[in-house]
Amino acid sequence: MALQWLILSYVVAAEVVIALVLTLPYPMLVKKRVVSLVSLILQPAASIVAFAGFQLLDIYWKAEHRLSCSSEVCTATERDRYEKSIYKAQRNVVLCTGAVLLYWCIYRICKYNKDLEVLEEAEKRYKEE
Repeated sequence: MALQWLILSYVVAAEVVIALVLTLPYPMLVKKRVVSLVSLILQPAASIVAFAGFQLLDIYWKAEHRLSCSSEVCTATERDRYEKSIYKAQRNVVLCTGAVLLYWCIYRICKYNKDLEVLEEAEKRYKEE
């Protein structure tokens, strides 16, 4: 289970780097190349949305079926273990949500840049006429 979260954290880190690269100011030719490269990566990377969704469902299921340790019967170590699992689940929810939101941001940035490129080409055509 820890390997899944490690992979998801690496994917989120890669998405952050890609989002930063897309938002840096470049000359137009370099910007077009970077956007086209990232656009090619976006379709296969869409599987991260399904993976994060599955992980969220897993967290929800475990939260619903977790034994609560709030009574006087629980020992201090059991209570600490319970609280640690709650904190880990909250961290993992933030990680999954971040993965989906970053993917969406990268998609929208690429779409806006492509739309801008199409509009610039249309403007060139109208100026030539």
